Amino acid sequence: MQTFFSLQALADPDMAETEKILRACVHCGFCTATCPTYLFTGDELDGPRGRIYLIKDMFEKERLADAHTALHIDRCLSCLSCMTTCPSSVHFMHLVDHARAHIEKTFQRPFAERAIRAALAFVLPRPSMARPLFLLAAALRPLARLLPRRAAAALALAPARLPPRSKVDSPQVFAAQGARKKRVALLSGCVQTVLDTSINEATIRLLTRHGVEVVIAQGAGCCGALPHHLGKIDESLRHARADIEAWSREIESGGLDQIVINASGCGTSVKDYGHMFRNDPALADKAAHISSIAKDVTELLQEIGFAPSGDAPRLRVAYHSACSLQHGQKITQEPVALLRAAGFEVVDVPEGHICCGSAGTYNVLQPDFAGALLTRKIANIENVAPDIVAAGNIGCIIQIRSGAAVPVLHTVELLDWASGGPKPPTA
Repeated sequence: MQTFFSLQALADPDMAETEKILRACVHCGFCTATCPTYLFTGDELDGPRGRIYLIKDMFEKERLADAHTALHIDRCLSCLSCMTTCPSSVHFMHLVDHARAHIEKTFQRPFAERAIRAALAFVLPRPSMARPLFLLAAALRPLARLLPRRAAAALALAPARLPPRSKVDSPQVFAAQGARKKRVALLSGCVQTVLDTSINEATIRLLTRHGVEVVIAQGAGCCGALPHHLGKIDESLRHARADIEAWSREIESGGLDQIVINASGCGTSVKDYGHMFRNDPALADKAAHISSIAKDVTELLQEIGFAPSGDAPRLRVAYHSACSLQHGQKITQEPVALLRAAGFEVVDVPEGHICCGSAGTYNVLQPDFAGALLTRKIANIENVAPDIVAAGNIGCIIQIRSGAAVPVLHTVELLDWASGGPKPPTA
C-alpha cells in the first residue's frame, strides 16, 4: 500500500511503525473472508481492509478521529483472524491498537459511552472492586429486561453466584512435587480471580504435580489487556509495568524459567510487552525478556511432559480454540494433543476460526454483534453433541457458558482431573 506520511509524523516511533504496517498491505482482501463483523454486515468498512483504509486516512491526514472512524474501529473484535489469513503478514493488532489509542485521545464520545468505558477499564482490572460489581450485577439480573440493551447484555453475562475468594491468588510459592523441573511465575490475573477461582487452583495443582514450582509474585496482577483494547494506553502500561517489575524481582531473587499464563487473552498481551516498551530505555530489556519467557500453560505442559493417571471419564470434549490463542499466539495443536493424551474424545467446533463474541469487553460494548456470534458458536457446538466444552480463556468460557446447555470448563481443569486432581466443580 502506498502511503504519504509527513516526515514530521514519521518522527514519532509509533507512527513510523504504523506506516510500515500499512505499506505491507496489498489490498488482496483475503482477510474479509474470516472477519466476523464483515461476515454479518458485508460492509467493507467492517472488515480489516476497510478498517486499514480508515486508519490510513486518519493518520496520513493527521486529523482527529471522527464518529465514522470510531464506529467501525469499535466494531473490531481484535480477534486477529485476519492476521492468520493475511499472506502479507500485516500486523493488524499493532495497527488497530494504535488507532484505538488515537481515537481515545482525540474523539469525544457521548457521556454515557465514556462513562461505561472508563468504568470497565478501571474496575475490571481490580478484583477488590470487580467483586462487588459482579455481586450487584447478579442481584439485578431479574431486572435485565427493563434495562437498556447494553446494560441487559452485561447483566446476562454475570454469574448467578460468585465463588469465594481463593487462597491461591495471594503472593506465595507452591512447591513442586518430587524433583523440581522448573520454577515459574503464574499470572493470577484480575477478572478470572473473581469469576472462576477453580482455574488457578487447577493450574497450580497440575503444575506442581508435574514437578513445577509455582510463584504468585507480589505486585503482579492485571496484564493490562482490558484497558489496552479500550485505547487507554497509559493505564494499560501501568498494569504491564507493575507485572514486569514484579516478575523481574523474582528473576533477580530466586530465578524464573517461565512466566505461565492460563488466560490466552492475557498471554497475547504479555508476549507483546517487548513491543509495548520498546521505546522505554528503563524497561525495554526487562520487558523483552519477560515476553521471551512467557508461555501459555499448555505450551509448558507439552514441554515438560503431561502424565495422565487414567482416572478421568471418557467424555466427548468440544475444544473451543480462543482467538487470542489460535490467532494471537498461533497455539492450535498443544491443547488438543494434551486433552487427547488425557483420554478425552476431542472434537473440533465447526467454524473454529470465528470468534465467540467475548473479546474482552466487546460483549458489553457491542452486544448485538456479540450476541449474534454467540448464537452462531452455540449452534456449532451443539452440532458436535459434546459432553463438555473446553477453552483456554476466561472471557470465552463466560461467554459460551451464558448460552451453552453443557458444562464449559478451562482446559487445565480437565487435565488436572485426568492426572489425579478433583472433578471440576462445574463438570
